[in-house]
Amino acid sequence: HVQLVESGGGSVQAGGSLRLSCAASGYTYNRNCMAWFRQAPGKEREGVAGIYSEGSAPDYADSVKGRFTNSQDNAKNTVFLQMDSLKPEDTAMYYCAAFGTVRSYLCGSWSRYRDWGQGTQVTGS
Repeated sequence: HVQLVESGGGSVQAGGSLRLSCAASGYTYNRNCMAWFRQAPGKEREGVAGIYSEGSAPDYADSVKGRFTNSQDNAKNTVFLQMDSLKPEDTAMYYCAAFGTVRSYLCGSWSRYRDWGQGTQVTGS
């Protein structure tokens, strides 16, 4: 059973930065995509950034390109989301998600994610 645990959320003023972490455990697949999603009140959940375990270039939603950076530490089974130049519209619950695949190009296919964390709140003001 895959467990994903997010941390690092908080409140930050517009223009500030936060770094989210997602620690994964219990994997049954050797290669996978891991991604960050977010959901603001009253809005649908959206994919923000996805990364492949073997290190292909991450996929980003247009709304965060140039501001957010997705990275990973495979030795620690952890992915990170560095969020810079935060805007009030970035306020949302942020979730980590994953699914097993050998196809790195699927990491930006947001509907394929099956395993989810509990989320961490990010508030920009």
